[in-house]
Amino acid sequence: MRRLVIYIHGKGGNADEAKHYQPLFAGSDVIGFDYQSKNPWEAKSEFSCFYDLHSKGYDSVILIANSIGAFFSMSSLAEKRISQAMFISPIVNMEKLITDMMMWSNVTETELQSQKEIPTEFGETLSWEYLCYVREHPIAWSVPTCILYGGKDNLTSRETISEFADSIGATLTELEDGEHWFHTDVQMKFLDNWICDSIQ
Repeated sequence: MRRLVIYIHGKGGNADEAKHYQPLFAGSDVIGFDYQSKNPWEAKSEFSCFYDLHSKGYDSVILIANSIGAFFSMSSLAEKRISQAMFISPIVNMEKLITDMMMWSNVTETELQSQKEIPTEFGETLSWEYLCYVREHPIAWSVPTCILYGGKDNLTSRETISEFADSIGATLTELEDGEHWFHTDVQMKFLDNWICDSIQ
């Protein structure tokens, strides 16, 4: 049986991170995706084309996606033939994240609507178009999914991730001392064990 593993990085990441996962999937092809999309409507086309190009000839496809890469994947690949998804610190409620960032920056909806884009002190640019898009295109994800969540994730609350996991029937695993970005030796060992335990 030929199996393909597609790794999709988070913000600031790259396709080379896929090499980390190769030893965990013996006998499978593991590839990373260096996408250019900055929003879900760009991802819809780019992610779909990448999947169609690379998935030909495989019996099953596993998706590993990180942070915003998971959000873009859910926005664009929901109709694709994916046997399993493994999400690491996924952004699962973009509307809430945007409204949280607005609150952190003291920006009202009226201000954002009139100015269209407002840069923030923490490096993100708030976008009225982005907010409207995620409201009009709610996530509808039915792929069998496992989620790894860090208890100290500063972008997604435990309540938000639990609610989402329940709504799609996903298995949720939490590393209490984990952060949004899994990177320390302890965190990566936990992540590797989680992947190995989750493979179907």
